Amino acid sequence: TAMEKPVIPTEEQLEILEYHFCKVNKHPDSTSLCLIAAETGLSEEQTLKWFKQRLAEWRKSEGLPSESGSVRD
Repeated sequence: TAMEKPVIPTEEQLEILEYHFCKVNKHPDSTSLCLIAAETGLSEEQTLKWFKQRLAEWRKSEGLPSESGSVRD
């Protein structure tokens, strides 16, 4: 299987995604994800993928492991 292309949101979509990530919730639930996807015009899958990538980057910048095995994340 070919590697899926990473989501490359437009600047406008990025602003919305970053806003939600930084100000609202780093772990959006399915309802929030659906709303963010609708707001950005991305699919829920793309939105979720972006949040996962962004969270991994954020964790790295905080000096945390990129994947957490802990439930108390």
